[in-house]
Amino acid sequence: MKLPVLPTEKSFASPLHHPRVATVIGRWLGIAVTICFLTGLFSHFQQVTPGWLHIPSRPSSLYRVTQGLHVLTGTVSVPLLLAKLWTVYPKLFAKLPWPPSRKALGMVFERLSIAVLVAAMALELFIGFLNTLQWYPWPFPFKETHYALAWIIVGALLVHLAVKLPLITANWRRTPADRTPVPTTTDSLPPAITGLSRRGLFRTVAGAGALIGITSVGQSVPAFGPVAVLAPRKPNVGPQGLPVNRTAKDAGVSAVDADWRVTVMGPQQLSYSLDQLRELPQNRSALPIACVEGWSQGAHWEGIRIRDLLKLCGAPEGSRLRVVSMEKGGFYATSELPAQFAEDPLTLLALRLNGSELALDHGFPARIIAPNRPGVLQTKWVHRLEVIT
Repeated sequence: MKLPVLPTEKSFASPLHHPRVATVIGRWLGIAVTICFLTGLFSHFQQVTPGWLHIPSRPSSLYRVTQGLHVLTGTVSVPLLLAKLWTVYPKLFAKLPWPPSRKALGMVFERLSIAVLVAAMALELFIGFLNTLQWYPWPFPFKETHYALAWIIVGALLVHLAVKLPLITANWRRTPADRTPVPTTTDSLPPAITGLSRRGLFRTVAGAGALIGITSVGQSVPAFGPVAVLAPRKPNVGPQGLPVNRTAKDAGVSAVDADWRVTVMGPQQLSYSLDQLRELPQNRSALPIACVEGWSQGAHWEGIRIRDLLKLCGAPEGSRLRVVSMEKGGFYATSELPAQFAEDPLTLLALRLNGSELALDHGFPARIIAPNRPGVLQTKWVHRLEVIT
């Protein structure tokens, strides 16, 4: 019986597998991945801030923009990655030189680096997408894994760029062949076997990315809300016009006793009932809730400025604040407000949301709201504030 002949790299005659096509789509993917990485790094440092880094409290909506971009570019990277893989998969059938040589070892190293890059990117995008759905069907911690994979991708990508730099450079600029709708046979370009030109492929990939972006970005850009059919969240749907990620039931806060008090632990210890908090000077802040899952929604908050509470307890200037929730367990039952956030006049111990008392799912009787902060750090069901000098 005659064995089937395995394909070779030359068996794929479509001009859509030309290095120029791979370079252009790779350039788009590189831009998306770079933005996604930098905005993800900003989000990570918001939650795990190194001692050398100072994160500003203004612009107040900065995190809303950066995290919206993070999820948007991660989502758009999916069709770009698929298109990139499709243009270069014939390279998998390129034969290694025999007997083994330095060139063969270079090809093996290149393929290993590509395998790491593709596997890490696929896993990164997959778990990132499931995070937007708040579904975690795995035993490992999402945040730490997502962060580690990002650095693996950066390392593998740098290796890949170093190896492919001559080819990328040679195909970076447009050539006369790129202006031809369906290229003809040349020494460097195989004959066309498809009705889709390279320009047509570029338009198709760009259109697919744009369509996915427009139909998902509405969870953070209200103007696109009506067409956000792929967005996992509608940002204006929920109690008091604001979504809830973690309900009071999930947090183990079933009710708040009438004798609830919030304690401020500083040079002078203070304790307030809810009625006493309402008697303190009230202030208003128009700030968004911006969550790591990518959705955000602006809201109007009323409450007591944190900096006023710090003054009342005699806290020295530059003090930080640890916020403790009534939440039972969970990664974010406590949070820390650095000095620049604690002293910002927009940062409140909020008692009201959009003109009415906080709903229990939004943190009744009191929660933190601060500018330029992830939603997971806007601690709900506050019962203790600890001054850190």
